Amino acid sequence: MGIGKKLNRSLKRLLLRMGYDLRPVSEGYDRSQGYVLYRFTRPDGSFDLDSYRKIQEEGNKNKLENVWVIEENIAFLADYLKRHIGNPVRGICHGTRRGMEQEWFRKYIPGCDVIGTEISETATRFPYTIQWDFHNVKEEWIDAFDFIYSNSFDHTYDPERCLNAWLSCLRQNGVCIIEHSSKHGPSKASQLDPFGAELVQMPYLIALWGKGRYCVREILNAPKTQNGVESTHYLAIHKFS
Repeated sequence: MGIGKKLNRSLKRLLLRMGYDLRPVSEGYDRSQGYVLYRFTRPDGSFDLDSYRKIQEEGNKNKLENVWVIEENIAFLADYLKRHIGNPVRGICHGTRRGMEQEWFRKYIPGCDVIGTEISETATRFPYTIQWDFHNVKEEWIDAFDFIYSNSFDHTYDPERCLNAWLSCLRQNGVCIIEHSSKHGPSKASQLDPFGAELVQMPYLIALWGKGRYCVREILNAPKTQNGVESTHYLAIHKFS
């Protein structure tokens, strides 16, 4: 082993004892923003939306039999929403694959009309689900929902645009809940999951994008995590205006 590698290992061990983890900077990491974002670009440098959608649709179909969301966690979030909103009457979930999110929110918030979006054509196979790119907004959705939920924010190609689109659909004092697990960090960003950021960075980014209109009010610990996942949290984003 060369002297350079020995020094690197020694430095890593020293930093770990001090509570720091030394890792290579992920490809696509933007030091000015503090997150990783995979870019979909054509040879001329323009944004390649077709490529993004193709990859997302293929990823959906490859994982169609998998259910990421956990019912116990949705029940927990439903209780949180009822405490902070009262009686939610309308909600929307983004990037839902098999649509279990909206089914379980309907179960635990009786009488609440909850729909879901999914970019793939497979959306039509599942109840209360429409095929839709969650970066876009229907006119009738503006200021229309009491809550928004998603565990798919890492699938965005433009996090600021995406979050502003979602928050435009919330009524005043509504809540947007974004799941963030150890699988959503910068090192996990890819073509299929273009956006990656550490949990501690997210409140700052959300405040920056919100420009005083919304911010993270609480970070909630999930009652249960998926197999192979170190931790799962929920960012509760409250809209002020």
